[in-house]
Amino acid sequence: MSRARRARKIAQTAAFGGGVGAAGLGALGLAGYGLLRVEAVLARRIVGQPFEGAPDDEGTYGFGPGEPIRFLVLGDSTGAGMGAEHARQTIGATIANGVAAFSGRPVELTNVAAIGAESLHLGAQVERGLERVPSPDIAVILIGANDVTHRIERSLAVGHLEMAVRRLREAGAEVVVGTCPDLGAIEPLPQPLRYLARRWSRDLAAGQTVAVVEAGGRAVSIGDLLSDAFSAAPQVMFSQDRFHPSPAGYARVAAALLPTVSAALDLFGERSAPTQPSAWRGEGVGPVAVAASRAVANPGTEVAPAEVGGQARGVHGRWAMIRRRLRPTVAVPEADPVRDGDPVPTPAAEAPEGVEGAPIGAPPS
Repeated sequence: MSRARRARKIAQTAAFGGGVGAAGLGALGLAGYGLLRVEAVLARRIVGQPFEGAPDDEGTYGFGPGEPIRFLVLGDSTGAGMGAEHARQTIGATIANGVAAFSGRPVELTNVAAIGAESLHLGAQVERGLERVPSPDIAVILIGANDVTHRIERSLAVGHLEMAVRRLREAGAEVVVGTCPDLGAIEPLPQPLRYLARRWSRDLAAGQTVAVVEAGGRAVSIGDLLSDAFSAAPQVMFSQDRFHPSPAGYARVAAALLPTVSAALDLFGERSAPTQPSAWRGEGVGPVAVAASRAVANPGTEVAPAEVGGQARGVHGRWAMIRRRLRPTVAVPEADPVRDGDPVPTPAAEAPEGVEGAPIGAPPS
């Protein structure tokens, strides 16, 4: 089964409240699940817990006239900033500074992310966040890693994420979700756990993308953004626990999210003067499940709701647009292009032609 079909199935199962077995293992089976349990325990012992918490990054960033932009961060330890050495090194703080610079307005950051949070905790975070900021302008969610390491059923995790996005959209917030990172980049994980973690991370990220777009939010793929850079320089990109990002790692993730956050706030004027997707960058419009599958293989890719001929849905489901607003570069040593059994992603310039500029793949059958 292709990743696009798996993503659609995960999202559909979440929507209808069904289940897909222990931790959503599917074809991997209980043998792989048992192996993951044993090796995950060993990996957690290797990783350790050198941090007591995360810096408090709440406050006002930037200067300028007008009311502050109300910015809400939700999610797990990545959103909380565990591994950052200073409050201004977190993803939320970095994005807040960037938005303040682009907009010329101050940004008021409220962070309700929690270390160890899973997707099922998002509902409580949303309510807590909306109690403090009843009408946020923008919300960023970073979630998924603990759903994989704690073996949470993928459809259940995706369902909770979708509900959180819908609730925030109802409150008037633009929502940007950084999807599940590629846990196959974690240095202490042995094989075959590393391969399984990579596959499960990517499948969860694809399912998250479908759900986020269906709920009216924008998803940005994080997975391979971390994998290549962190594998190339783990001593720089990982913090001392060898699991959470370092300040340099957080800066890299924030750089991928900031353009989408800025676009969601219309800081670039796209609503009044929309730009067409760029074929040579591999941008385009197509079924959301196909967009999600392609985004997983291309770090920093944004997937957002779209329309074709004035219609939000086609015969293969919700229309979605892929945008590659920014792909930060990192010096990566030459290596075998096939890593842990994964094929090399198709370069954006090689994408075939399709609907609305560059295609994102043939509609699923």
